[in-house]
Amino acid sequence: MLSGPSIDPKPIAGAESVTDLVDGAFFAYNAGRLREACQLFTDEMLADDCTVGMSLTGALTPAGLGMSTIIPLIEAGFVDWIVSTGANLYHDMHFALGYSMHRGTPFVDDIELRKNGVVRIYDVFFDYKVLLQTDEYLRQISQREEFQRSMSSAEYHYILGGFLREREKQLGLTHKSLLSVAHECSVPIYTSSPGDSSIGMNIADLSLEGYLCAFDVSADVNETAAIVLDAKQGTGKSGVLIVGGGSPKNFVLQTEPQIQEVLGIEEKGHDFFIQMTDARVDSGGLSGATPGEAVSWGKIDPDRLPDAVVCYIDTTIGLPLMTSYAMTKRKPRPLKRLYDRRGELMSKLKKAFEAAKEFRDSRPDGDALIDVER
Repeated sequence: MLSGPSIDPKPIAGAESVTDLVDGAFFAYNAGRLREACQLFTDEMLADDCTVGMSLTGALTPAGLGMSTIIPLIEAGFVDWIVSTGANLYHDMHFALGYSMHRGTPFVDDIELRKNGVVRIYDVFFDYKVLLQTDEYLRQISQREEFQRSMSSAEYHYILGGFLREREKQLGLTHKSLLSVAHECSVPIYTSSPGDSSIGMNIADLSLEGYLCAFDVSADVNETAAIVLDAKQGTGKSGVLIVGGGSPKNFVLQTEPQIQEVLGIEEKGHDFFIQMTDARVDSGGLSGATPGEAVSWGKIDPDRLPDAVVCYIDTTIGLPLMTSYAMTKRKPRPLKRLYDRRGELMSKLKKAFEAAKEFRDSRPDGDALIDVER
């Protein structure tokens, strides 16, 4: 019980790097959990045979974390696929279009802000016209022929990211937009609730005008499951980096129940689990997503439960620290370019599903089967 390293840190002198601080001063409580998460992410999840999925909630991109943390992780090959709220992607677009977000204050009269055409996200301020102009860009782009069909949210975001990339080039901007960089690196980005953002709202507007652009949510479920199944085949591993909670958290985790419970394919769960959150488990805010609870759903491999860390920390603090730690200690990985492999991965998933179904159908009916006619 007393075999752990003794707590005997060196005094902080002022010249320490982030890695020095994390390894040499973050010993206990949530600092200790952040150290464990940084080390797990860098030393094990970033092995070449591990596919890393990230979920994003909270207003991170308006605060600049798209540029400061997520884009560097993508370009270094440290994140292979993403599930995000639509809001993070919508506000990410502002930067690619040359619009600005400003540091403000939460201690302000919001009625006065409204009178002056200023929108507030806690202490981030921006002009209301930014919303209107971004909406107009979205509608114009989404009317184009390549969008006139049902598609997964990853496909929509990939095509949109290509247009944003061209707009950045026209404006002389680089590394501003998460969607733009994900397009260039072929990192698929999914939205678990496509209608729950201004992107979905503008697509709904176009549907009233007869346009055919629509999200195929079933494709999202199956494509994400296909990514995880491919990651786990052979000696490969799957890791999840959960930034916040909410629907994206569940969507990145439900890939394993989709594989095991619904499709009937034999699997054991994700290998690595890191979450940064300020939610409480006893109020239901972390329902189904603490590592131990996730094991009961098949989301996490029970044999890998020690390789799971939850940091109860503000993600705007924890994620930049983890990013700096990983960028310092790990060389970039080759990009997996999972978006380009979607067809191949779906073929593998269908083949595994058909084999599992054939096996199930060959068994005699048992008590576990439901009499659907009853």
